[in-house]
Amino acid sequence: MTHRDDFRSLGTHPYNIMMILLLASLTMIFIGLSGAYLYSRFQAGEPPIKIPFIFVFNTFILAGSSVTLDRAKKAYLSDQTLQYQRMLVLTVLLTMLFMVMQYVGWNILLAENPQIGIGNMRGYVYAISIIHLCHILAGLPFLLAFLYVAIVRMKEPVSVFVYFSDPLKQLKLKMLSMYWHFLDILWIYLVVFFYVNYFLK
Repeated sequence: MTHRDDFRSLGTHPYNIMMILLLASLTMIFIGLSGAYLYSRFQAGEPPIKIPFIFVFNTFILAGSSVTLDRAKKAYLSDQTLQYQRMLVLTVLLTMLFMVMQYVGWNILLAENPQIGIGNMRGYVYAISIIHLCHILAGLPFLLAFLYVAIVRMKEPVSVFVYFSDPLKQLKLKMLSMYWHFLDILWIYLVVFFYVNYFLK
């Protein structure tokens, strides 16, 4: 099942409806922030800010976590316990690395722009990237919960069989995968948005 299939296969389960509403609200939030950035730039005459290249590097890290989570989902659907565990561990590690590197990126941005509180453009970069990171933090406990169950409980053949055959767990894993892919796509959009604004002065 591809990423696109995940979005097409939404049913009428309440969890699916909640996920649709969540993703729609996140989309509106970041569209609103992008619009506010453009409004402040052109109305106040503020020059666009160039984001540190490390944010581009972080895009590949987050994309990597999205890929490993997708592989974990495929391993789950094909009852590959060891592969499922490994991919979840890699997803968590890449997510942690992304968060650390975002912090490094903020420090670089601050070093390059020490008067961060004066310009609106710099504040938008901080606000938008921090809000994005907060949504990753919001999804992290669910990812860790899957990892905990995969490592601690999936040891006996019977428990493994029960776990893999649970349709509710399948649905929750699919929803988590969708959420992660959405955050990945959203971050790519934000990086492209800031770079396009910088080069189209």
